[in-house]
Amino acid sequence: MDNSIYFSQEHTMLRDQICRFIAEKVIPHGEQWEEDGLTPRAVLREMGDLGFFGIRYPEVHGGSGLNTLATVVLAEELGRSTFGGFAVTVLVHTDMASPHLVNAGNDVQMAKYMPGIIAGETITAVAVTEPDAGSDVAGIKTRAVRDGNDWVLNGSKMFITNGVHGDLFFVAAKTDSDAKGSRGITMFIVEKNMPGFRVGRALKKMGWFCSDTAELLFENCRVPAENVLGEVNHGFYAIMKNFQNERTVLGAQAIGEASKAIELTLDYVKVRKAFGGVLWDKQAIRQRLSERMAQVEAGRQLVYHAAWLDAQGIECTKEVSMVKAYCGELVNKVMYDCQQFHGGFGYIRESAIERMVRDARIHAVGGGATEVMLEEVAKRA
Repeated sequence: MDNSIYFSQEHTMLRDQICRFIAEKVIPHGEQWEEDGLTPRAVLREMGDLGFFGIRYPEVHGGSGLNTLATVVLAEELGRSTFGGFAVTVLVHTDMASPHLVNAGNDVQMAKYMPGIIAGETITAVAVTEPDAGSDVAGIKTRAVRDGNDWVLNGSKMFITNGVHGDLFFVAAKTDSDAKGSRGITMFIVEKNMPGFRVGRALKKMGWFCSDTAELLFENCRVPAENVLGEVNHGFYAIMKNFQNERTVLGAQAIGEASKAIELTLDYVKVRKAFGGVLWDKQAIRQRLSERMAQVEAGRQLVYHAAWLDAQGIECTKEVSMVKAYCGELVNKVMYDCQQFHGGFGYIRESAIERMVRDARIHAVGGGATEVMLEEVAKRA
């Protein structure tokens, strides 16, 4: 948004660069990726070469050292690609998984893993969610027990994005069986080929087809003690810290998707003829789309403001929770109307809108369900 008070010329240049990459490297191939069920590693490496994977990270590690608003630019434009699976493959790596290393990793861990992460050679995932513990992080059951110079992990994780093809996993496990609730959780760095760690199965989803999602199994998985990430028994706080970033990013992605869907629908209704004129001539359609445009702009400004607060170091849990709740619900309302106004064509697989409708549904669930987010807002009312 060139006329926004929140963004600098640097942000505008970044947005233009991302837009060009999506137009040249994503749009022409995205439908094939949907068929293949993954985003090719070559594309991710190219994004690394262009610096997209180090936007927020310190320059000493090869990053650009930009702030939360730069992340929002990336997420919003990825959302506008119309391929939600591609967008979330990238964003899990850049803003939901690898920040755990930057936030809590020691110098040795950073030196070992960060170059590959920023280059797109090492793709990351975060493994917190379990079959019985989604938004309720305190309910995780995966256990880790110290055994000499190792920790031994046993348990399973579910719905892990980048789980099938990822290389490096940041895994939450209970390390103090006597601790109650959120206490006694530790984060571990688990490499793909560590003994006792395997992908249980690739999960078939309603949407996000070109994003791989997995069940992960830990069966006496031995992790070296030097792969403890941060302090033992303090992992819950690390997870909560990065949730703020994750939810802001998901809100920005949702707004990007919603705004692109409206653009596609406007293009369609202004040429689609019915009952003696184009659909845009119908007051009900004009007004509904105008209302959605206003709501999307309101959501966009909420995202920008929350990102600005975070960039300033200002506590913004309430605002970020609003972002996640509002944008996650709004994108689904927008998609419903856009598909409706596309008529039968909006129900056909060759339509971008059909894909976007399926992809959008997860925004009200993943990264914190709407109901959970609204409770966070209520606590701070």
